[in-house]
Amino acid sequence: MGRKLPPFAAVRAFEATARHMSVKAAAEELCLTPSAISHQIKALEGFLDTQLFERAGNRLALTLTGETYAGKLTNLLDTFLEETDAVREAPRPLRVLSTPGFAARWLVPRLPRLSFARDIRLRVSNGAPSLDFATNDADVVIQWSDRPTPGLRVEPLMASARYPVISPTLCERENVRHPEDLLRLTLFYDETDDAWPEWFAEAGLAGVELPPGPTYPNCELSTTMVEQHQGVSLAYDAVVRGTITSGRLKRLFDVTTLPMSIYAIATPEARADDERIAAFRYWLRAEAEAEGVVPELLPEAAE
Repeated sequence: MGRKLPPFAAVRAFEATARHMSVKAAAEELCLTPSAISHQIKALEGFLDTQLFERAGNRLALTLTGETYAGKLTNLLDTFLEETDAVREAPRPLRVLSTPGFAARWLVPRLPRLSFARDIRLRVSNGAPSLDFATNDADVVIQWSDRPTPGLRVEPLMASARYPVISPTLCERENVRHPEDLLRLTLFYDETDDAWPEWFAEAGLAGVELPPGPTYPNCELSTTMVEQHQGVSLAYDAVVRGTITSGRLKRLFDVTTLPMSIYAIATPEARADDERIAAFRYWLRAEAEAEGVVPELLPEAAE
């Protein structure tokens, strides 16, 4: 059964009157007329079926029941106000939209180092994250590339060269020793910015016929397939370093593609300097700088 509570307006009118011991003062506090306050008090007395005030002309005095009830109501309303203020003042989630690879292999492992990590609400997109902040339910987008967009502040975050990665199990099983060995394996291709022809050219195999293989909309899918011993992908060094260190992936050969800008921080220009958005941007840049992968810190590839 539902709670049988008195009307809240009547409770407020009685509590304010009892606290001030004045109908006029209660009316001023609640922006009501004295007549409305008196009406609410009578309604509460009717609900309780008991008298709360003793009236003698214009003088008020609380009954014993009224005095006890008023004290408890004041405490309850004070607690109610404190809890309401706490909810209103609580930090709102910082909504971050990212690609799956950046989120899983770079951002999430580092989040414990962010002081307000518990306030991050992270979502991922299968393709390029939407930059329409009117509809993407995000405060910050980790966008692919550093392409400028009108109305947004786009700050380059990460640049990286690429090299092939394979699972240690598949590498040993297929006895991969030279770049041409990759031509008899399954290669995974990227829907955007695929660079296998560039890498093979750097490896001295320009124009070679590439073996067939699936094409994926993001590099995380191909990297996951590599971890399952299904083939070889061309991974971004800045993204997979941690996975290689863990032993789940193995880098193949010293040959790399030329570095390219791969991620940038995008925020609405009007909100880019909001305290927590700015703090998150600063933290992302500091983490990337510590690894030497921000575009201005990345050494140029040797010609």
